[in-house]
Amino acid sequence: MVAKISIGSSLYGALTYNSEKINEAKGRVLGANKIVLPPDGNINIGKMVENFKAFMPKMGKTKKPVLHISLNPHPEDKLTDQDFEILAREYLDKLGFGEQPYILYKHEDIDRHHIHIVTVNVNEQGKRLNQDFLYRRSKKITTELEEKYGLHKAQREKISPDTPITKIDLSGDIKRQVQNTVKLVGMRWKFQTLGEFNAILSLYNIRCEPTDGKVNGREYHGYVYHATNDKGETIATPFKASRLGKFASRTAVEGMFERAKDKIDIKPTKRIVVDVMARSNGKEDFITNLKEKGIDLILRYNPDGRLYGATFVDHNTQTVLNGSRLGKEFSANALNTWFNDPAQKPIVQQQPSQGQQQSAPTQPQSSHSQSNSGSQGDSQQTSSQGSTQFSTQSQTSQKSSTPRHSNNDDYSQPTLPGLELFHVGSGYDPEQEAMNREMERRKRKKRRKGRRL
Repeated sequence: MVAKISIGSSLYGALTYNSEKINEAKGRVLGANKIVLPPDGNINIGKMVENFKAFMPKMGKTKKPVLHISLNPHPEDKLTDQDFEILAREYLDKLGFGEQPYILYKHEDIDRHHIHIVTVNVNEQGKRLNQDFLYRRSKKITTELEEKYGLHKAQREKISPDTPITKIDLSGDIKRQVQNTVKLVGMRWKFQTLGEFNAILSLYNIRCEPTDGKVNGREYHGYVYHATNDKGETIATPFKASRLGKFASRTAVEGMFERAKDKIDIKPTKRIVVDVMARSNGKEDFITNLKEKGIDLILRYNPDGRLYGATFVDHNTQTVLNGSRLGKEFSANALNTWFNDPAQKPIVQQQPSQGQQQSAPTQPQSSHSQSNSGSQGDSQQTSSQGSTQFSTQSQTSQKSSTPRHSNNDDYSQPTLPGLELFHVGSGYDPEQEAMNREMERRKRKKRRKGRRL
């Protein structure tokens, strides 16, 4: 049997939580001490709060006087309502809370039925009860009760890097599932933003939201986790990060963002996405082909149906990447344009490797030779295994026979199957081209070094 103890300040909140289970026919009251229970079973939370306050001082120094305890027997322990009540009362007696006002609830919202206890940790004189080594004493008591009543020994689930992650199962312990999933995702995956973190969590029906505000003049910034269905709708009471563990806190997760920056390599993911996009015919085909290669594409739409977010979840490298990290051609805007107009599909274009850039002829050639040289260069670009870039089908043909040079000379002419049949005009200068590409390569290298600093 596992006991979980939460110490808080809101008596009304603890009573409301349990009353909601009763209203949903997922729980019922088993008994109480010093609290008047209505004979018809209709619980009035306001009157119940007054019952508790009758045994609490009007003024007290204890800021967190409420104890909310759950007792969770092993699923194979088949207990009656009377058995549950005996266990709960004996547990409270041994813990030193047997004379306190309390109310016992039985929850049946999951297959493993369990007990919730709401009580207070101050007496009528306003003195706080002994809470020294509270959790250690609780563990000793549950062990004694297991031995006394022949219950199964409590065995906490062990988490390892190889533990499989699955979607939330409504018939199981939702909090435990959310807790384990968040922990495993943090252990395995690399992501740099809350959106990327949510992209991987959404595969397992979990959503994380930031919470910001002020309490007693002090600002707080935290996270709240929601269990959802396949439509993204919340299906259970949200869990504060503090209820799951330090690993789920905003500080811990934002620390993961920072550490991932030096670990993420986008090239393996981009290589696959480029290949899949080149042979896909629309959104559904693209998503299916990506999944076959071990990549999930998470798309987010606004209420008007416009795509505003696209994230690639690569199970091969356990990396989560917003589309814009791979390149603007993979951003939500670019994908939205393609999905709505097939003619705007990005087309794969191979970028020449450095070796090919430096292999351009150094001696002037005749006009005919230059044309052949340009043709061969295009052909080599098509077959190159260097990094890739994109061009859209909507690009128009050149207006002049002389190639235009910009800050991206290497990508100014689309390379498509069959383009080697056309010749570059007489204005083509191989030596100048090689020099331009080398200068551009050095500029990019300098910019990358600057970003690292």
